[in-house]
Amino acid sequence: MANLTSDGMIRPELWPNSGFGLLERDDDGRLGVTDGFLGAYLGRPELAPVAESCEAERALHARLLENPRLEVADGDIQKIENDDARENYTVMLGFRDMLLKASTVEGCYLGLFQSGDVTLPGLFVNQMAHVIVCNILDEATDPFQARAGELLFREQNATIEQGAILLGDTETVEMLATTGGMGQLGKLVVEGGVKPRQVDLDVLQPETADIYWDRNERHDTVLDVSFGRPGMDALCRVLEAWIDHFLATRVSIQPVGKIADERWVWHVGLDKESSALLNDLYKGTDVDEDRMQRVLSLFRMEFEDPNQMRSDIAGRPIYMALSMTPEKKVRLKPQNLLVNLPLARES
Repeated sequence: MANLTSDGMIRPELWPNSGFGLLERDDDGRLGVTDGFLGAYLGRPELAPVAESCEAERALHARLLENPRLEVADGDIQKIENDDARENYTVMLGFRDMLLKASTVEGCYLGLFQSGDVTLPGLFVNQMAHVIVCNILDEATDPFQARAGELLFREQNATIEQGAILLGDTETVEMLATTGGMGQLGKLVVEGGVKPRQVDLDVLQPETADIYWDRNERHDTVLDVSFGRPGMDALCRVLEAWIDHFLATRVSIQPVGKIADERWVWHVGLDKESSALLNDLYKGTDVDEDRMQRVLSLFRMEFEDPNQMRSDIAGRPIYMALSMTPEKKVRLKPQNLLVNLPLARES
């Protein structure tokens, strides 16, 4: 049955260029690695041969196109003359081997952070999160949840406007600031010293939120994550689904105005700023007002089944926070919800 939007229309495909369509779900709903998915990386500009590419680079690229799982000897990479090309192949093949060893994208993502040795470039980490969120939201019909899902793999700019907390895609905001929404022509105008016209991004509202679907890869809508707004509720639901998808653990996440719990025993920061802030608050360290004002939201998480928690804190709530940097960037780290929860050890 087709997924329908709120006005009864068939929902367009979510993020069609994410690579999700090149993957195959296994019996557990995880994304199995395919030759098509691996081969797509060979078309990236970092790997596609150019006029200056040497014969060794062209030969390796052709062999990998024929068999993306080909075992490549280090000597074959060292034959490539260009230093950048050698580095690009080394990094990409290392990532490919991680995917093949794990067999699923989810397994690769989780294993990467459970290992504690995260040297993989952020580009690959975010691409994995992108297709995983697409998998989780494949049947979603709520545009607020789809837009909230972008926070798990795309940096946001935060704006506080008349008490509302508005998140816009950083790349899009910076592009519009550079071009005024007029592409290369706009860039030339700006470089010529002419102030570009102001371009306002659309803030998703309940009555107009379906505009998201037809432009879901433009990343040009704004999410209001103020307390009580649909965007905040959607973010909570996406985070719940993320945890359940990976850990088969059902939780309830709700925004809270403050942490008023004398028996506060566990917390998880959803970003680097929040992790440091919650650690300081938990230890009783004084936190200056500037840091506190950068907190966008606090959350309370509860496990549906306390038996899935460590026995010493089973049934106790977990507190979370989402903050912006001093530059008003929001860089949510969804991996924190996979490796920092107080889960019971498997017997």
